Amino acid sequence: MNHNLIAHSATVPITTTVGPFCVIGENVVLGENVILGVGCVLSDEAKVGDGVELGNYVSIGRGAVIGQQTRVGDHTTVYPQAILGEDGFIGSNSSIGRLPKASATSTVKAQADMPALQIGNGFTIGCSAVLYAGTNYADKAFVGDGAVVRERCSIGQNVVIGSGVVVENDTKIGEFTKIQTGSYITAYMEIEERVFIAPMVTTTNDNYMGRTEKRFKEIKGPTIQRGARVGGGSILLPGVKVAPETFVAAGALVSKDTTEKRVIKGFPAKDLRAVPDEELL
Repeated sequence: MNHNLIAHSATVPITTTVGPFCVIGENVVLGENVILGVGCVLSDEAKVGDGVELGNYVSIGRGAVIGQQTRVGDHTTVYPQAILGEDGFIGSNSSIGRLPKASATSTVKAQADMPALQIGNGFTIGCSAVLYAGTNYADKAFVGDGAVVRERCSIGQNVVIGSGVVVENDTKIGEFTKIQTGSYITAYMEIEERVFIAPMVTTTNDNYMGRTEKRFKEIKGPTIQRGARVGGGSILLPGVKVAPETFVAAGALVSKDTTEKRVIKGFPAKDLRAVPDEELL
């Protein structure tokens, strides 16, 4: 007795390896050479591509799609309708495509028709990461251990989001941008392509810090433009624009818009000098 429960309408090729105590729902489609670990649950209409490997106790939600040759670690949940590309990797204990639930006083507005999470090909997601529904990831996205990326974000190709980083809702991140360990990326901000954000950077979006009704209309995160670099431990205040190729020195407080290709330093930050030509993109 194999202790598995497999619906008659499921497509399970003879090349599939199914561990004990798995549940495979109605109209699930498995590709060739799929490996399911112990206790996997595949909800109705899920699709799993050729060569996919699911660890132990992985849960795949209704209608979710897992691209071929993708590996998913133990105890990870892929939520309903999420679409994951090919040749990806997800570590253990991650939540992929979960729906948001905001507090009553949050500036985040509920969206009943939140689209599913989508991730392109060649992605890497670490252990214990939480990725919300409604966000799109281009190819070769990297999300580190313990990172959180909220809903309605746009993540460009080859973006690196380091361990412990939090990216809040409605934020856009351009291709080849790197955000390093422990940085906080606030809601409603834009980060353009090839930006470098060092560890423990803090960005903010609310000049009223939760008071008055004005904050709902005026809330806005910083804009960090192409090729800018932000040093470790820096703080960016709401709505500031960091110009292209700006170099923000470590520990700076950016309280006003910067000038292109200039080094700024201090608390609050002040213009110091030009960025050397050899450091420009």
